[in-house]
Amino acid sequence: MRNDITRRDALALGLSAATLAATGAAAQTQSSTIKAADVPAPKRDIEKGASLRMLRPVRFVQADEDVFRANAAKFTKETGVEIKVDFVGWEDINQQTAVTANSGAGPDIIIGFSDAPHIYIDKLIELTDVADYVGKKYGGWLPLAQRYGKKNKSDAWIGLPFGATAGPLIYRKSILQSVGFDKVPEDHAGILDLCQKLHKAGKPAGFALGNAKGDGNGFANWALWSHNGSLLDEEGNVVINSKETIAALNWVKQLYPTFIAGTPSWNDVSNNRAYSSQEISLTANGVSLYFSLKNDPATKAIAEDSEHQLLPKGVAKISPMAGLTLNAMVFKHSQYPNAAKAFLQYMLEKDQYEPWLNANSGYWSQPLAAYAEAAVWSQDPKVKLFKDTMNSTYYDGYKGPISTATGAVSADYVLIQMFASVATGAATPEAAAAEAEQRCKRYFRRQAAK
Repeated sequence: MRNDITRRDALALGLSAATLAATGAAAQTQSSTIKAADVPAPKRDIEKGASLRMLRPVRFVQADEDVFRANAAKFTKETGVEIKVDFVGWEDINQQTAVTANSGAGPDIIIGFSDAPHIYIDKLIELTDVADYVGKKYGGWLPLAQRYGKKNKSDAWIGLPFGATAGPLIYRKSILQSVGFDKVPEDHAGILDLCQKLHKAGKPAGFALGNAKGDGNGFANWALWSHNGSLLDEEGNVVINSKETIAALNWVKQLYPTFIAGTPSWNDVSNNRAYSSQEISLTANGVSLYFSLKNDPATKAIAEDSEHQLLPKGVAKISPMAGLTLNAMVFKHSQYPNAAKAFLQYMLEKDQYEPWLNANSGYWSQPLAAYAEAAVWSQDPKVKLFKDTMNSTYYDGYKGPISTATGAVSADYVLIQMFASVATGAATPEAAAAEAEQRCKRYFRRQAAK
């Protein structure tokens, strides 16, 4: 049986002709340069009569869903295990995961975001056998994948990262040049100067200050980390109320008046719309924005005038940018844990993973080192920047151990609400940092009491 998706099979599975043209799905496996070691697969017997239900975040690139569904259909064809995949909104995935974990019923597998497995660690089965196998076969797991996949200070895997999306800067090259800049400066004063000039020119910047899982948390983390602030220290103590945090809050307070109006209510699609309609000339976003602009004749010129840049370092040593990570977990209530493991392993194998990675056009970046050689990273120079997303050493909860409490801080938008309150004048930097500290400590007290 052939393992690649033929054009006829793909069309039968619902992939559009445009998706096939974009992915070259039928040819990818044949021309692959991905190196795979000869590693024996774990021995497991799939349960008789097994069927699976999976929940995962909705796609921002249509081909993500098309190829993912096609691969799932292949798994069913090869194993007889029926699998139902539901795609849900980004803002809904946390809530539905909580319901599943607390009720002990629902999907067998959920692909959540980043630290989700650490929040529900006692509800999940270990996935170490799968992780060890694919890690040895495909060049090893990258740093961010290890951080989110493993239990703290352990080699036991509770999640299987499928990829991460970065939120670097995207800007209009011609507009920056018109106000005297070739790119965005690396220092905070330079960024403020640029944004003030863009605002004066009527082409302002815009960064999410609303409860947005990707863009809001991403902006808050960047503002904090680029001032060398952090939620925790290495031992896990809450250190958010620090001079570094106050400096970050004061900077955002200065920066906010240069933004387009409305950013405190922005969600994860708001900046896409504002940039596409040319209301803003600078924001931070995943590659989906560039991808949508490039593939629409009406906005192709905007894509051609757009450039990506890693988030500026500020006073940090490297670009302080984590990757929002797809992280798969299998719940203990599943009647078919072996089938669930087999499915996740199958989806991470080259014949399935490489076409899916390429189909995403750079939106999701690989968790396994060998996939850095995928064709997607050499097809468009403006996308190449996303290749190393999972090499990042920054993560939600930085610098301390990931836990239920750090997950709650992220899920409840503590950091972005801290910044938004100062930006809008609702709180002073000192009051906002103190409130964030108290909120964080409550989560850690609850965790300690369990």
